[in-house]
Amino acid sequence: MNDTGSKPGYRPSLAYLSLGDDYYDPVAPADFPMAIERFRNRRWDGRVGLDGLDDERFAAHFARFQPLPDNHPTPLALRYHGHQFRAYNPEIGDGRGFLFGQVIDGDGRLLDFGTKGSGQTPYSRFGDGRLTLKGGVREVLATELLEALGVYTSKSFALFETGEALHRGDEPSPTRSSVLVRLSHSHVRFGSFQRWLADNNAANVGRLVDYAVEWLMPDCARESPEAQVLAFYQRVGDNVARMSAEWTAAGFVHGVLNTDNTVLTGESFDYGPYRFLPHFDPRFTAAYFDQTGLFAFGRQPLSIKWNLARLGECLMLLVPIDGLETVLGGFDEAYNRFLRVAMLRRLGLQAGDGDADRAMIDALFRFLDATRMPFEAAMFDLFGGPARLTKALAGPRAAFYAAAEFTPLRSLLEAATPAPDAGLAHDYFDGDHPTTLLWDEIEALWAPIAERDDWSAFTTKLASIARVREAYGLAR
Repeated sequence: MNDTGSKPGYRPSLAYLSLGDDYYDPVAPADFPMAIERFRNRRWDGRVGLDGLDDERFAAHFARFQPLPDNHPTPLALRYHGHQFRAYNPEIGDGRGFLFGQVIDGDGRLLDFGTKGSGQTPYSRFGDGRLTLKGGVREVLATELLEALGVYTSKSFALFETGEALHRGDEPSPTRSSVLVRLSHSHVRFGSFQRWLADNNAANVGRLVDYAVEWLMPDCARESPEAQVLAFYQRVGDNVARMSAEWTAAGFVHGVLNTDNTVLTGESFDYGPYRFLPHFDPRFTAAYFDQTGLFAFGRQPLSIKWNLARLGECLMLLVPIDGLETVLGGFDEAYNRFLRVAMLRRLGLQAGDGDADRAMIDALFRFLDATRMPFEAAMFDLFGGPARLTKALAGPRAAFYAAAEFTPLRSLLEAATPAPDAGLAHDYFDGDHPTTLLWDEIEALWAPIAERDDWSAFTTKLASIARVREAYGLAR
């Protein structure tokens, strides 16, 4: 009997168990005092065949962590190491999360249910293994908007308030607690490989490569083991170059680009002190503790390339360095190629001559840098190029477009062609202002939750983000 109450689309998987117990530790979830549903991803529960769960059973699985049918019988805290702010740390792993289960979606892709705030594990060190409710709310908002803007991201699948009082040094305490469930196409991190490099264990590095090829990128399978490793590394390099480009196009600053926060699929993942740009600024940082600007907006591609090099060091246990260096050397070109795609998508324009497209993107960034125009407002106003220029020039931000720096960009936009699937007819573009998620907006919608348990601003923001998703049609 299928007690998920789901449609036949529910397809469980035990893929991660095939790696063996070198890669994880079975753990028990925390026993929370309560489970109040604050968010359920109604778009994605249907895509994995779980939309038939009533509220009680949904909470049983995604707040109490009763195993899903024919799925992982116990949660698994994944083992990994990582560079954190470029300092190597062998004392980490899943410290407040675990792999709860795996499913196959309608497109045949493996997806992981991973948690945040689900209790202590062998890797918690001195942490309590919990997540603040504000942290959970922030992650839901980030993933929803990034998905709407075309960024390949983990999905916030469920958020439950859990009834504990937490003490934190960076927000008023005690504060409310939560547990978040993410849905991702993989939680295998660069740090998962680094753990085995530290032990000089080539066999276990190779098993991770084989797992990734079998379950995540089967078209990278090769008869030659060396060719397969290089195909795998090339795919991962492309994945993370694309991720970096999509962040640039979304005006997004992740904040903490450690190797344990970088996954093989190139999904944007693990949202702590993120920010969206108020205006274009390559030096803008998201984390108050990033005082050197290591992970600033303009340095994100370099940081991801640095992480890719660390993965390459692990693969040197399996193949000669020459092929790995070739892949790493191609990262910058791949990033620029993906940036062109991402920016044209954000602007609703059809690809044209490569040189002209690159010139337009460069002119846009120069305009934004010179005028300090709000980043998302520019993407909104200029969407569709010549189709909406007249509206932009007469709109509430007309003064920015009167600047001399706009002149070269204007001529390039007028020569561009709107993409046929740009969605220009959506009424989202009839308004004067885009949906944004700046720091003060998050603080403003959190205040009524904290003060009087009023979730209306949060609900309204999610509804506005849904309109963005409909307008752009970019969710993946």
